Amino acid sequence: MNYFLNWQQHVGRQTEKFYKTTLWSGEHVMVGLNCLEPGQTQKTHAHDAADKFYFVLEGSGRFKIGIDEREAETGALVVAPAGIPHGVINNGDERLSLLVAIAPPFK
Repeated sequence: MNYFLNWQQHVGRQTEKFYKTTLWSGEHVMVGLNCLEPGQTQKTHAHDAADKFYFVLEGSGRFKIGIDEREAETGALVVAPAGIPHGVINNGDERLSLLVAIAPPFK
C-alpha cells in the first residue's frame, strides 16, 4: 500500500461536470480530490450521516454551507457537518482543486 500520495498526480478534467476521484478510502474516512474548471459547480446537497470538509489546494471558489455563502481561496478549510447542505462554484479563471474528506465514508 502506498501511504504517501501526491494530489497533483491525480488531477483530472471533465467538460460535462466537475472531476472527482477517490485518493484513499478506509473504514472511517474517504479522502478525495475534486477539480472544478471555471464555471463548473458542485450542486448543493447534504450528507445526512457524514461530515465533510474541503481544503482548497489551488484556485478559489464560492462555497455555500447552510445559509452561509462566501469565497474561499488556496489554503482555506471549509467544513460541512452532517445534514448541512453544501456546494461550490468555481467562479474564477483557474482550476479549483479541492482535497475532500468524508467521514464516515460511503459504503
